[in-house]
Amino acid sequence: MRKKICWLICAFLGWLWAVQSCTTTPVAKAFRFKEKLSDYGFFEGNLRSLRPKAGVLPYYLATPLFTDYTLKDRFIVLPADSAMRYKGAGLLEFPDSTFIIKNFAYLNSRQEKVMIETRLLFRDPADHQWKVMNYLWDSTQQDARQWILGKKIPITLLDDSGAAHTTVYQMPNTNDCKRCHINNSVLTPIGPKARNLNHDAGKGNQLQQWAKLQKLAGLPGISAVAKLPDWQDSVNYSVKERARAYLDVNCAHCHTHGGDAYNTGLFLEYEQQNENHLGFMKSPVSAGGGAGGLDYDIVPGDALHSILAYRMNSTVPGTAMPELARTVIHKEGVALVSRWINEMKR
Repeated sequence: MRKKICWLICAFLGWLWAVQSCTTTPVAKAFRFKEKLSDYGFFEGNLRSLRPKAGVLPYYLATPLFTDYTLKDRFIVLPADSAMRYKGAGLLEFPDSTFIIKNFAYLNSRQEKVMIETRLLFRDPADHQWKVMNYLWDSTQQDARQWILGKKIPITLLDDSGAAHTTVYQMPNTNDCKRCHINNSVLTPIGPKARNLNHDAGKGNQLQQWAKLQKLAGLPGISAVAKLPDWQDSVNYSVKERARAYLDVNCAHCHTHGGDAYNTGLFLEYEQQNENHLGFMKSPVSAGGGAGGLDYDIVPGDALHSILAYRMNSTVPGTAMPELARTVIHKEGVALVSRWINEMKR
Protein backbone atom coordinates (compact mmCIF):
# COMPACT_ATOMS: atom_id res chain seq x y z
CA MET A 1 0.00 0.00 0.00
CA ARG A 2 2.83 2.35 0.95
CA LYS A 3 4.60 1.68 -2.38
CA LYS A 4 1.40 2.45 -4.26
CA ILE A 5 0.99 5.79 -2.44
CA CYS A 6 4.61 6.73 -3.17
CA TRP A 7 4.12 5.80 -6.83
CA LEU A 8 0.98 7.99 -7.03
CA ILE A 9 2.78 10.94 -5.41
CA CYS A 10 5.70 10.63 -7.84
CA ALA A 11 3.33 10.37 -10.78
CA PHE A 12 1.46 13.49 -9.63
CA LEU A 13 4.69 15.48 -9.20
CA GLY A 14 5.85 14.39 -12.64
CA TRP A 15 2.56 15.51 -14.20
CA LEU A 16 2.77 18.86 -12.36
CA TRP A 17 6.31 19.47 -13.62
CA ALA A 18 5.23 18.66 -17.18
CA VAL A 19 2.31 21.11 -16.98
CA GLN A 20 4.54 23.86 -15.61
CA SER A 21 7.12 23.24 -18.33
CA CYS A 22 4.48 23.65 -21.00
CA THR A 23 2.87 26.77 -19.55
CA THR A 24 5.90 28.75 -18.30
CA THR A 25 6.87 31.62 -20.61
CA PRO A 26 10.41 31.08 -21.96
CA VAL A 27 12.96 33.57 -20.63
CA ALA A 28 14.15 35.86 -23.44
CA LYS A 29 17.86 35.78 -24.11
CA ALA A 30 19.76 39.03 -23.61
CA PHE A 31 20.60 40.80 -26.85
CA ARG A 32 24.12 40.48 -28.23
CA PHE A 33 25.49 43.22 -30.46
CA LYS A 34 26.81 42.15 -33.84
CA GLU A 35 30.51 42.29 -34.66
CA LYS A 36 30.30 44.76 -37.57
CA LEU A 37 28.03 47.68 -38.36
CA SER A 38 27.33 46.20 -41.81
CA ASP A 39 25.92 43.05 -40.16
CA TYR A 40 22.76 44.91 -39.14
CA GLY A 41 21.68 45.85 -42.66
CA PHE A 42 20.59 49.37 -41.70
CA PHE A 43 22.00 50.97 -44.84
CA GLU A 44 22.11 50.22 -48.55
CA GLY A 45 24.94 50.56 -51.04
CA ASN A 46 28.32 51.79 -49.86
CA LEU A 47 28.08 51.70 -46.05
CA ARG A 48 29.94 54.97 -45.50
CA SER A 49 27.25 56.79 -47.50
CA LEU A 50 24.76 55.93 -44.72
CA ARG A 51 21.82 55.68 -47.11
CA PRO A 52 19.04 54.38 -44.86
CA LYS A 53 16.97 51.42 -45.97
CA ALA A 54 13.18 51.57 -45.79
CA GLY A 55 12.11 51.73 -42.15
CA VAL A 56 15.29 53.47 -40.96
CA LEU A 57 14.28 56.99 -39.93
CA PRO A 58 16.83 59.83 -40.06
CA TYR A 59 16.26 62.44 -37.38
CA TYR A 60 17.54 65.97 -36.85
CA LEU A 61 17.87 68.01 -33.68
CA ALA A 62 17.10 71.72 -33.47
CA THR A 63 20.08 72.15 -31.12
CA PRO A 64 22.63 69.29 -31.22
CA LEU A 65 25.37 68.35 -28.78
CA PHE A 66 28.79 69.74 -29.66
CA THR A 67 31.54 67.14 -30.22
CA ASP A 68 34.70 68.68 -31.67
CA TYR A 69 32.94 70.10 -34.74
CA THR A 70 32.20 66.57 -35.91
CA LEU A 71 29.54 65.82 -38.50
CA LYS A 72 26.74 63.66 -37.12
CA ASP A 73 24.14 61.45 -38.74
CA ARG A 74 21.31 60.14 -36.61
CA PHE A 75 18.77 57.39 -37.22
CA ILE A 76 16.01 55.49 -35.43
CA VAL A 77 15.15 51.90 -36.34
CA LEU A 78 11.82 50.68 -34.98
CA PRO A 79 10.71 47.04 -34.96
CA ALA A 80 8.14 46.16 -37.64
CA ASP A 81 4.58 47.44 -37.16
CA SER A 82 5.47 49.56 -34.14
CA ALA A 83 5.64 53.24 -33.31
CA MET A 84 7.22 55.68 -30.90
CA ARG A 85 4.85 57.42 -28.50
CA TYR A 86 4.67 61.09 -27.56
CA LYS A 87 4.85 61.51 -23.77
CA GLY A 88 5.30 65.25 -23.40
CA ALA A 89 8.24 67.57 -24.04
CA GLY A 90 10.88 65.09 -22.94
CA LEU A 91 12.12 61.81 -24.36
CA LEU A 92 9.86 59.94 -26.75
CA GLU A 93 8.77 56.50 -25.60
CA PHE A 94 10.37 53.79 -27.71
CA PRO A 95 9.19 50.19 -28.09
CA ASP A 96 11.42 47.26 -27.22
CA SER A 97 13.90 46.29 -29.96
CA THR A 98 14.40 49.92 -31.05
CA PHE A 99 17.85 50.96 -32.28
CA ILE A 100 19.09 54.55 -32.04
CA ILE A 101 22.11 55.17 -34.29
CA LYS A 102 24.55 58.08 -34.07
CA ASN A 103 27.47 58.35 -36.49
CA PHE A 104 30.47 60.65 -36.02
CA ALA A 105 32.69 61.93 -38.84
CA TYR A 106 34.84 64.97 -39.53
CA LEU A 107 35.71 67.18 -42.48
CA ASN A 108 39.41 67.00 -43.33
CA SER A 109 41.56 69.66 -44.99
CA ARG A 110 40.51 68.37 -48.43
CA GLN A 111 36.85 68.87 -47.54
CA GLU A 112 36.35 65.09 -47.36
CA LYS A 113 34.05 63.46 -44.85
CA VAL A 114 36.03 60.96 -42.76
CA MET A 115 34.13 58.44 -40.65
CA ILE A 116 35.27 57.97 -37.05
CA GLU A 117 32.78 55.96 -35.03
CA THR A 118 29.16 54.84 -34.80
CA ARG A 119 27.31 54.43 -31.53
CA LEU A 120 24.28 52.21 -31.08
CA LEU A 121 21.65 52.22 -28.36
CA PHE A 122 19.32 49.23 -28.26
CA ARG A 123 16.27 48.65 -26.08
CA ASP A 124 16.58 45.02 -25.08
CA PRO A 125 13.24 43.16 -24.89
CA ALA A 126 14.81 40.71 -22.41
CA ASP A 127 14.77 43.30 -19.62
CA HIS A 128 13.36 46.44 -21.34
CA GLN A 129 16.63 48.27 -20.66
CA TRP A 130 18.82 50.25 -23.06
CA LYS A 131 22.21 48.79 -23.98
CA VAL A 132 25.10 50.61 -25.69
CA MET A 133 27.86 49.62 -28.11
CA ASN A 134 30.52 51.58 -30.04
CA TYR A 135 31.84 50.76 -33.51
CA LEU A 136 35.18 52.05 -34.83
CA TRP A 137 35.49 52.69 -38.56
CA ASP A 138 38.47 50.92 -40.12
CA SER A 139 41.23 52.58 -42.15
CA THR A 140 39.56 51.62 -45.43
CA GLN A 141 36.35 53.45 -44.47
CA GLN A 142 34.39 50.40 -45.61
CA ASP A 143 33.00 49.18 -42.28
CA ALA A 144 33.03 49.72 -38.53
CA ARG A 145 33.79 47.03 -35.96
CA GLN A 146 32.67 46.61 -32.38
CA TRP A 147 35.05 48.53 -30.12
CA ILE A 148 34.46 48.51 -26.37
CA LEU A 149 37.63 50.02 -24.90
CA GLY A 150 37.62 53.47 -26.51
CA LYS A 151 40.44 54.96 -28.58
CA LYS A 152 42.47 58.14 -28.99
CA ILE A 153 42.52 59.15 -32.66
CA PRO A 154 44.79 61.95 -33.99
CA ILE A 155 42.90 64.04 -36.54
CA THR A 156 43.01 67.43 -38.25
CA LEU A 157 39.53 68.74 -38.87
CA LEU A 158 37.85 71.84 -40.22
CA ASP A 159 35.44 73.74 -37.99
CA ASP A 160 32.25 75.47 -39.10
CA SER A 161 34.20 78.50 -40.39
CA GLY A 162 36.77 76.40 -42.27
CA ALA A 163 39.58 76.83 -39.73
CA ALA A 164 41.76 73.76 -39.12
CA HIS A 165 42.16 72.14 -35.70
CA THR A 166 44.65 69.37 -34.91
CA THR A 167 43.54 67.31 -31.94
CA VAL A 168 43.29 63.80 -30.53
CA TYR A 169 39.68 62.74 -30.82
CA GLN A 170 38.51 60.77 -27.78
CA MET A 171 36.35 57.84 -28.78
CA PRO A 172 34.66 56.87 -25.50
CA ASN A 173 34.57 53.41 -24.04
CA THR A 174 31.14 52.01 -23.25
CA ASN A 175 31.40 53.04 -19.59
CA ASP A 176 32.08 56.64 -20.65
CA CYS A 177 28.87 56.52 -22.68
CA LYS A 178 26.98 55.40 -19.60
CA ARG A 179 28.18 58.38 -17.59
CA CYS A 180 26.25 60.81 -19.77
CA HIS A 181 23.35 58.47 -20.49
CA ILE A 182 22.68 57.44 -16.89
CA ASN A 183 19.79 59.02 -15.00
CA ASN A 184 18.80 57.62 -11.61
CA SER A 185 21.07 54.64 -12.38
CA VAL A 186 19.13 53.81 -15.57
CA LEU A 187 20.73 54.03 -19.03
CA THR A 188 18.59 56.22 -21.26
CA PRO A 189 18.82 58.12 -24.58
CA ILE A 190 19.35 61.87 -24.22
CA GLY A 191 18.96 63.30 -27.72
CA PRO A 192 15.54 62.45 -29.19
CA LYS A 193 13.33 64.56 -26.98
CA ALA A 194 10.08 65.88 -28.43
CA ARG A 195 10.99 69.53 -27.80
CA ASN A 196 14.31 69.11 -29.67
CA LEU A 197 12.66 67.26 -32.56
CA ASN A 198 9.83 69.76 -32.95
CA HIS A 199 11.06 71.67 -35.97
CA ASP A 200 11.08 71.67 -39.77
CA ALA A 201 13.67 69.14 -40.90
CA GLY A 202 13.33 69.84 -44.61
CA LYS A 203 10.02 68.11 -45.37
CA GLY A 204 7.77 69.86 -42.89
CA ASN A 205 7.61 69.42 -39.15
CA GLN A 206 9.54 66.29 -38.19
CA LEU A 207 7.11 65.07 -35.52
CA GLN A 208 4.09 65.61 -37.75
CA GLN A 209 5.77 63.70 -40.58
CA TRP A 210 6.38 60.74 -38.29
CA ALA A 211 2.78 60.84 -37.11
CA LYS A 212 1.56 60.74 -40.74
CA LEU A 213 3.79 57.72 -41.37
CA GLN A 214 2.27 56.07 -38.25
CA LYS A 215 5.71 55.98 -36.67
CA LEU A 216 4.69 58.31 -33.83
CA ALA A 217 1.52 57.85 -31.78
CA GLY A 218 -0.22 60.21 -29.36
CA LEU A 219 1.01 63.45 -30.90
CA PRO A 220 -1.33 66.36 -30.02
CA GLY A 221 -1.75 69.48 -32.12
CA ILE A 222 1.77 70.68 -32.87
CA SER A 223 1.10 74.05 -31.22
CA ALA A 224 0.70 72.19 -27.93
CA VAL A 225 4.17 70.62 -28.18
CA ALA A 226 7.05 72.42 -26.46
CA LYS A 227 9.83 73.65 -28.73
CA LEU A 228 13.53 73.96 -27.95
CA PRO A 229 15.14 76.96 -29.67
CA ASP A 230 17.76 76.52 -32.35
CA TRP A 231 20.87 77.88 -30.64
CA GLN A 232 22.08 79.44 -33.93
CA ASP A 233 18.78 81.10 -34.89
CA SER A 234 19.26 84.74 -33.86
CA VAL A 235 16.26 85.87 -35.94
CA ASN A 236 13.56 83.99 -34.07
CA TYR A 237 15.12 83.55 -30.63
CA SER A 238 16.76 85.80 -28.04
CA VAL A 239 20.31 85.42 -26.73
CA LYS A 240 18.89 84.06 -23.47
CA GLU A 241 16.70 81.48 -25.22
CA ARG A 242 19.55 80.28 -27.43
CA ALA A 243 22.08 80.10 -24.59
CA ARG A 244 19.66 78.19 -22.38
CA ALA A 245 18.93 75.75 -25.21
CA TYR A 246 22.68 75.25 -25.75
CA LEU A 247 23.25 74.52 -22.05
CA ASP A 248 20.24 72.19 -21.96
CA VAL A 249 21.62 69.99 -24.73
CA ASN A 250 25.32 70.14 -23.84
CA CYS A 251 25.15 70.09 -20.05
CA ALA A 252 21.73 69.20 -18.63
CA HIS A 253 21.95 65.43 -19.17
CA CYS A 254 24.46 65.48 -16.28
CA HIS A 255 23.38 68.70 -14.57
CA THR A 256 19.86 67.59 -13.66
CA HIS A 257 18.08 65.59 -10.98
CA GLY A 258 19.39 62.03 -11.20
CA GLY A 259 22.26 62.98 -13.54
CA ASP A 260 25.98 62.36 -13.08
CA ALA A 261 26.49 65.91 -11.73
CA TYR A 262 23.41 65.93 -9.49
CA ASN A 263 25.52 66.57 -6.38
CA THR A 264 26.68 69.96 -7.73
CA GLY A 265 23.23 71.50 -7.37
CA LEU A 266 23.79 73.19 -10.77
CA PHE A 267 20.80 72.24 -12.91
CA LEU A 268 20.78 73.51 -16.48
CA GLU A 269 17.55 72.18 -18.02
CA TYR A 270 15.81 74.63 -20.35
CA GLU A 271 12.76 74.78 -18.07
CA GLN A 272 14.81 75.51 -14.94
CA GLN A 273 13.81 78.83 -13.36
CA ASN A 274 15.47 78.64 -9.93
CA GLU A 275 18.36 81.13 -10.12
CA ASN A 276 20.39 79.28 -7.50
CA HIS A 277 20.15 76.02 -9.45
CA LEU A 278 21.13 77.96 -12.58
CA GLY A 279 24.29 79.06 -10.76
CA PHE A 280 23.56 82.77 -10.22
CA MET A 281 26.00 83.84 -7.48
CA LYS A 282 26.20 80.18 -6.44
CA SER A 283 29.44 78.82 -5.03
CA PRO A 284 30.57 75.54 -6.60
CA VAL A 285 30.28 72.34 -4.57
CA SER A 286 33.21 70.35 -5.92
CA ALA A 287 35.02 72.23 -8.70
CA GLY A 288 38.29 72.46 -6.77
CA GLY A 289 41.18 73.77 -8.88
CA GLY A 290 38.94 73.52 -11.94
CA ALA A 291 37.17 76.70 -10.85
CA GLY A 292 40.26 78.76 -11.74
CA GLY A 293 40.14 80.60 -8.42
CA LEU A 294 36.69 82.02 -9.23
CA ASP A 295 33.96 82.14 -6.61
CA TYR A 296 30.63 81.69 -8.40
CA ASP A 297 29.20 79.56 -11.20
CA ILE A 298 27.61 82.63 -12.80
CA VAL A 299 28.22 86.26 -11.91
CA PRO A 300 25.42 88.18 -13.66
CA GLY A 301 26.92 90.78 -15.99
CA ASP A 302 30.43 89.33 -15.72
CA ALA A 303 31.26 86.26 -17.81
CA LEU A 304 34.98 86.78 -17.21
CA HIS A 305 34.50 85.94 -13.53
CA SER A 306 31.92 83.18 -14.04
CA ILE A 307 33.09 79.58 -13.55
CA LEU A 308 30.62 78.30 -16.15
CA ALA A 309 32.16 80.36 -18.97
CA TYR A 310 35.68 79.74 -17.69
CA ARG A 311 35.31 75.96 -17.79
CA MET A 312 33.62 75.99 -21.21
CA ASN A 313 36.61 77.95 -22.50
CA SER A 314 39.19 75.34 -21.44
CA THR A 315 40.49 72.02 -22.72
CA VAL A 316 42.55 71.26 -19.58
CA PRO A 317 41.51 67.95 -17.95
CA GLY A 318 39.86 68.63 -14.61
CA THR A 319 38.82 72.10 -15.74
CA ALA A 320 37.11 71.65 -19.10
CA MET A 321 33.34 71.27 -19.13
CA PRO A 322 31.75 69.26 -20.50
CA GLU A 323 34.56 66.94 -19.43
CA LEU A 324 33.60 64.32 -22.01
CA ALA A 325 32.73 64.55 -25.73
CA ARG A 326 35.13 67.34 -26.68
CA THR A 327 38.86 68.09 -26.95
CA VAL A 328 38.62 71.53 -28.58
CA ILE A 329 36.84 74.68 -27.47
CA HIS A 330 33.51 75.40 -29.09
CA LYS A 331 34.22 79.09 -29.61
CA GLU A 332 30.73 79.89 -30.92
CA GLY A 333 29.10 78.22 -27.90
CA VAL A 334 31.41 80.01 -25.48
CA ALA A 335 30.68 83.34 -27.17
CA LEU A 336 26.91 82.79 -26.91
CA VAL A 337 26.90 81.77 -23.25
CA SER A 338 29.32 84.58 -22.35
CA ARG A 339 27.10 87.12 -24.10
CA TRP A 340 24.07 85.81 -22.19
CA ILE A 341 25.90 86.21 -18.87
CA ASN A 342 27.24 89.67 -19.77
CA GLU A 343 23.75 90.89 -20.72
CA MET A 344 22.28 89.88 -17.36
CA LYS A 345 21.41 92.65 -14.95
CA ARG A 346 23.70 92.75 -11.95
